[in-house]
Amino acid sequence: MVRPAQSHGRFFGFPIEPGGPFRFLKTLYFTILSSLSDSHSVNERSPRRDSVSCSFLWRSSPPPSVHTIKSLNIDLTVNFLLMHFFSSSSMEKNRNRDSHRQRPARARTKLRTGCICNHEDDSIDGAAKQMTLSFFASLSSNPAIGLHHHRASSDETGPTRRAEAWFVKLICTVLVRNNSLDRFIGYFSKHLTPSLVSDVIARLNNYPSLGLRFVEFSRESLNLNNSYWTYNMLLRSLCRSGFHGSAKLVYDWMRCDGQLPDNWLLGFLVSSYALVGRFDISKALLADVQRNNFGVNAVVYNDLFNILIKQNKVGEAVVLIRELMRLHYCPETYTINILMRGLCKAGEIDEAFKLLDDLMSVGCSPDIITYNTLIHGLCRVSAVDRARNLLEEVCLKSECAPDVVSYTTIISGCCKLSKMKEGISLFDEMIGSGIEPNTYTFNALIDGFGKAGDLAYALALYGKMLVRGCPPDVATFTSLIDGNFRAGQVSRALETWHEMNRRNICASLYTFSVLVGGLCKNSRLHEAREILKLMNQSNIVTQPFVYNPVIDGLCKSGNVDEANKIVAEMEKRCKPDKLTYTILIIGHCMKGRMGEAIGIFNKMLTVGCAPDEITVNNLMSCLMKAGMSSEAARIKEALLLNPTSGTAFAIHESSNVDMPIAAY
Repeated sequence: MVRPAQSHGRFFGFPIEPGGPFRFLKTLYFTILSSLSDSHSVNERSPRRDSVSCSFLWRSSPPPSVHTIKSLNIDLTVNFLLMHFFSSSSMEKNRNRDSHRQRPARARTKLRTGCICNHEDDSIDGAAKQMTLSFFASLSSNPAIGLHHHRASSDETGPTRRAEAWFVKLICTVLVRNNSLDRFIGYFSKHLTPSLVSDVIARLNNYPSLGLRFVEFSRESLNLNNSYWTYNMLLRSLCRSGFHGSAKLVYDWMRCDGQLPDNWLLGFLVSSYALVGRFDISKALLADVQRNNFGVNAVVYNDLFNILIKQNKVGEAVVLIRELMRLHYCPETYTINILMRGLCKAGEIDEAFKLLDDLMSVGCSPDIITYNTLIHGLCRVSAVDRARNLLEEVCLKSECAPDVVSYTTIISGCCKLSKMKEGISLFDEMIGSGIEPNTYTFNALIDGFGKAGDLAYALALYGKMLVRGCPPDVATFTSLIDGNFRAGQVSRALETWHEMNRRNICASLYTFSVLVGGLCKNSRLHEAREILKLMNQSNIVTQPFVYNPVIDGLCKSGNVDEANKIVAEMEKRCKPDKLTYTILIIGHCMKGRMGEAIGIFNKMLTVGCAPDEITVNNLMSCLMKAGMSSEAARIKEALLLNPTSGTAFAIHESSNVDMPIAAY
């Protein structure tokens, strides 16, 4: 038997002879191994996991080596130790009961199952024994928290820290296997500390409900004031798991314990509640820390404003910034730019200028990005003249100067409104002020002159672009191709397409749309179909507007069957739109295939594509001309009753949603 070392304290992390608990377990471990019969050894090939009996492990000589001992599955070894530990204790008690001769105290060996209890108490602590048995018995049933999945971190050094780590794992197991912790109050009240609670919460990071239950138990039953890191970890775990209601409760506990969140935790909580639509709680959290003279970092506000703008709640963002301004908060320039972008995106240009004036009155300093954002917002609502006036104001300011983005934005706005003289004037002004144009600047002008029918000037700008060293991109060539088609230069448009391929510039969806549309307008349907095949071979996500010109051209030429084939190819990559259905319905009606036209109309309704007046009027007109007035009346009556109904009106009653249009 083993003689335990003299102890003056308790086991887990409390005053005790240095190394006492683990020296005891280590001694017990090697004593058990060395006491085995020479005819026993470890079967290393198939170490079966069994928490009840380990006798099958020991089969033949020689005794296990140190390497063999280390290779044993730790939970198997500990289960064996625990079984031997309790059985030895039971045998010792039986021998003491049968013997009337009192042995000297120094010669007496006693192994107590209550090793996690106070050593001064010779009785076995039933709760402690239950906790120990519960912990080791769960190793094989709950590997997520069990011991054999644990790897000690670098800070778990020394007997005390290792003992605390074992204690933490024991608590986690008790939480998993017991719905109530009331029976362990006595034991926990003696041994549990705030630092151990923090270790438990860290270990239960992926089990926030267990962590919440344990922190509540430590507060309500043990009256512990938990540390900041305990609340930090638990709050983050709860929010990530979607338990925002419980997280608010934990935050209130933290505040009751006198803890304030730092900017990292505050920013996380404010953003988490804003993301789930609880902006009211986000504001309440900010107000709580502000009452305590807590300096909120600008990043916290910036993240919140970005979330509100993405959720189209720019009005609430403006209300919040004005409340902060009343509290003498001066936003950073980056914060101002976020708000300007949100207001301009929402089309609230006047509100953006008003807010900027108010911010500047309290000492805020906008930069060129602020003004570029406002210029872009003005151009989006076609207020190009106002944007140009703002540019002139910026040129007069000493704190910032316009850049290539400022000029290019207004040039692009002028080109979209076909104000080419103003656009080229700004281009010359930009170069005169020493600002070099970039590819985007040339693209805006080339596209504008191409759409205006001035192909010569567009080509001249392309040449100037190459001279200045600006590399053309897919937008450059797409604009040139479109300009050539508009000028009737089909061959030159195709030559530009080939030059683009020679430069290894990948086409965009809009490039294919320009090519297909230009070829179809010039009655070159065969070449348009080849372009569609190239597009289908690419990784581009297609849209119906690319296919519609070919379908329309085939239907107008009377080749409805070929149009159906195009639609069948199209349905493999994208869904037909309202125009696709309308083209097909009219095409089939023109060929006298009224039944198929009604079938396509039914298909349109079934898939939820609402027809417009052009579709309905053309179908009903063709039905009336074909002497099918009753069918026309039924369609009209059904649409009046329920315009979005998926009811079939076909002569043939079958209507399969999955059936392709080409099948009609």
